[in-house]
Amino acid sequence: MASRFKALLKADLELTRTRWKKALGVFRSHPKVDESFFEELETQLIAADIGVAATGKLIADLREVARDKRVTDGAELEDELKKSLTNLLAPLEKPVPANLPKPFVILLAGVNGAGKTTTIGKLTRRFQAEGRSVLLAAGDTFRAAAREQLAVWGERNNVAVIQQAGGDAASVMFDAIGAAKARGIDIVLADTAGRLPTQANLMDELRKIKRVIGKAQAGAPHEVLLVLDANTGQNALAQVKAFDAAVGLTGLIVTKLDGSAKGGVVAAIAKQHPVPLKFIGIGEGVDDLRPFVAREFVDALLPVVPEAESG
Repeated sequence: MASRFKALLKADLELTRTRWKKALGVFRSHPKVDESFFEELETQLIAADIGVAATGKLIADLREVARDKRVTDGAELEDELKKSLTNLLAPLEKPVPANLPKPFVILLAGVNGAGKTTTIGKLTRRFQAEGRSVLLAAGDTFRAAAREQLAVWGERNNVAVIQQAGGDAASVMFDAIGAAKARGIDIVLADTAGRLPTQANLMDELRKIKRVIGKAQAGAPHEVLLVLDANTGQNALAQVKAFDAAVGLTGLIVTKLDGSAKGGVVAAIAKQHPVPLKFIGIGEGVDDLRPFVAREFVDALLPVVPEAESG
């Protein structure tokens, strides 16, 4: 399964990789390491959608290596870029722990269309494969289609879905946690309505949902995950900052990497607002959601490099 995922990751990051190819081309088109080399590389890295701050970090790392090792040939710095990128992304690796309180409550949030409900279905399958029981809370109480979609995932995976039409999302969460306790359920996956960070009333509702979950289960929610569509590019960084300020994110899930040329935004997040990246989604299949591993991600974008240095 791991090898299959690596192959899928490499294939499905093709659109993002095309942007990185232009950056790698600089190492060969500029045999001399001079100011024009760094300026062209900077331009291509920004074009790869990793953002100005992350680009500045990578360029600074390369300048330091070139100075300390007296590198004059651009090709000699190519592996250094891969090491620097891997080191930049490595702090985002923080998987869900193996030993969890019961029930373990995961609250998912995000804008409309990010893929929250589908992600919940994939998470359900993943936790079931680990031998854990799951219950779903349909926190989007106003969109019948959202509840129906979640119900389909529940039926497909043979798990209960706690829902109510037109009610209060927080009360659904409270009921779901009570049901999970009564039934001895391991994991509660709590869906919420899509909302923009600029919608103050809906962000207030999300804060309320989190407070009520905490009243229903001490220490919960144990994870607050923001689901991001990779296609949003640099706007994803603004979403991370806004949702983190509102509800205190513990992690991210980046979806639709298979159809995006903007996967480089992961580097921007790592540099400017490093919330752990728990999972990445690279396809429609239920198994195409996997924990984020920095080295695997870089290897999928660029050729395999030596083990990244710490620090």
